[in-house]
Amino acid sequence: MTELNFKDVVKNYGKTEVIHGINLDIKDKEFLVLVGPSGCGKSTLLRMVAGLEKISRGTISIDGEIVNDVAPKDRGLAMVFQNYALYPHMNVFDNMSFGLKLSKTPKAEIKQRVNEVAAILGLEDLVMRRPHELSGGQRQRVAMGRAMVRKPSIFLFDEPLSNLDAKLRIQMRAEIKMLHQRVNSTIIYVTHDQVEAMTLADRIVVLKDGYIEQVGTPLELFSNPVNTFVAGFIGTPPMNLVEGNISRQKGDTFVQFETGLKIPVPDKKGTDLVHDQTVILGLRAEEIMPVDTHTSLPENWIFQGKVRVVEPLGNETHLHMDMMGTKLMSKSEGKQIYTPDETIKMGMNLKEIHLFDSKTTRVIY
Repeated sequence: MTELNFKDVVKNYGKTEVIHGINLDIKDKEFLVLVGPSGCGKSTLLRMVAGLEKISRGTISIDGEIVNDVAPKDRGLAMVFQNYALYPHMNVFDNMSFGLKLSKTPKAEIKQRVNEVAAILGLEDLVMRRPHELSGGQRQRVAMGRAMVRKPSIFLFDEPLSNLDAKLRIQMRAEIKMLHQRVNSTIIYVTHDQVEAMTLADRIVVLKDGYIEQVGTPLELFSNPVNTFVAGFIGTPPMNLVEGNISRQKGDTFVQFETGLKIPVPDKKGTDLVHDQTVILGLRAEEIMPVDTHTSLPENWIFQGKVRVVEPLGNETHLHMDMMGTKLMSKSEGKQIYTPDETIKMGMNLKEIHLFDSKTTRVIY
């Protein structure tokens, strides 16, 4: 059992505080992803777990034991970096076994461990090759194998796929997920790519400027973002976010935009919206789709819009729409063909709208 706990963790560089009192509990055998834009503090957090960065205040505990002053080699962790950090003069076997040799593991056990891990990662036929004879994906697998042979309690991954091309990233994502299923260890994974985060994680921690914005499963973050930052960061394409004002008319509620577009707000218990209140309306592109005369949506959920830009992706098409002067992104089936300046009817699934306070950016509906 391996749990990891952050309690009021702060990191300063001189007088500048970059991590601000982080509190986080990571469960045993959990695949947790730290995600956020560059400079948000995700790699700094990971390096503090590894012992490569000193904690300014607070504590990090592994299985209840505070490890602030424990040397990196004694924490029972293994780290996989963005650059593979393989020794160019050593073959795959020697690279993977190097740490075991330093810890004076018996030769027979080293051979057994390396061969087992090489089989798991599909490296059996490559153990005598040197790094320059391997592809980028194979080198990353060797770096993973070097971590796996140590049988660590926690794996730490620091943007391990960012140097790979798109096709290899997809392949390696699957391999990392299978690795988690096989080794059944706790994994903490850092990335700036929200697609990686969504596809790999049991839970995601969204970071911004050294603060945690939200923690939850991929579906929780996608469906129920707590603020506009999470709403815009999670999901491809990002959620549509447009500022407007609440309008109360004869018992009905609308979001009124300067352009003249007026979108109804379905009734929801426990929501107190005030007339003329400034809000940010959020609606995902997949909830805005072209419709025909057979749609089941209420009539006042259907709007006319003009196509500005068409982005065909094969299985789906992204449409940049002008709805009475308000710019919104929508999705349609890939087989449907649209042309710029074409006027079409668009249906909005308003059961899925989000309203955020314009000042705090926190969700209010």
